[in-house]
Amino acid sequence: MTWYNSIMFKKIVIFGVGLIGGSVALALKKQAHIPQVVGVGRSGQSLQEALKLGLIDVAETDVGHAMQDADLLLIAAPVAQTPAILRSIRPHLNAATIITDAGSTKSDVMAYAKAELGDKFDQFVGGHPIAGAEKSGPAAAMADLYIGKNVILTPDADTQSIAIDKVTALWQQCGAVVSRMSPQEHDSVFAAVSHLPHLLAFALVEDLAKRDNAELLFKFAASGFRDFTRIAGSHPEMWRDIALANKTALLDELKLYQQALSEMIALLEKADADGLQALFEHASRARNDWAKTKIQ
Repeated sequence: MTWYNSIMFKKIVIFGVGLIGGSVALALKKQAHIPQVVGVGRSGQSLQEALKLGLIDVAETDVGHAMQDADLLLIAAPVAQTPAILRSIRPHLNAATIITDAGSTKSDVMAYAKAELGDKFDQFVGGHPIAGAEKSGPAAAMADLYIGKNVILTPDADTQSIAIDKVTALWQQCGAVVSRMSPQEHDSVFAAVSHLPHLLAFALVEDLAKRDNAELLFKFAASGFRDFTRIAGSHPEMWRDIALANKTALLDELKLYQQALSEMIALLEKADADGLQALFEHASRARNDWAKTKIQ
């Protein structure tokens, strides 16, 4: 038995039982020691759907009741809801309950946790699973979503070591590979490789959709358009929150991307065939080298 499988959870509370939270619940139900999973959420309809699909064992709207004897609490709701959730759980926390989240930004979440949890802040471990899909809601949940995927933890210097161990165990039991970063490094990295690509996909689709000949354009859009814009089908509220939460790093990346576009425009205007080919070859090599590292 590996060390992380020796850590057994009896009761886990999940705020937000959509793709991310629901997939954690399904993965845990494949463990030898299955914890009770309690779902808490804004939408009674989503909770009932999660219950019907077997993602959760209990659907709760009473936070205090949901948290009784909980080992671990996972916040898998949109980032903007995190402060209110932390505020709601604070009166019901005991010294043994570990709190973590699955938000895509970390500097803001760590600040929220410090402000709302007070002397319980050392029980909080920031987390971000690098996995997802363009679909959302309980029906999108998959038991194998996290297998082989990266999860980034951003603990504070004051975070309890047992809290870090338990959150690490949670994600490893789901099949993930766990790494650590500072919140600032995390937000800078993911502004470049995740948040920027999502904004570009949304922007391209929105630009085409507003044109007078949008129907014609979409009629003939094929695999290249599909591949580039797949992530524009992602959860709008979640990505609104991510963009605003990571605004500073994202604006820096957008400005760098503007420079890259300006360079490409200049090459096209000059009909610089050699310059274009050199750019494309460099980008193609970089992309193919990256893809090789992702082969499971």
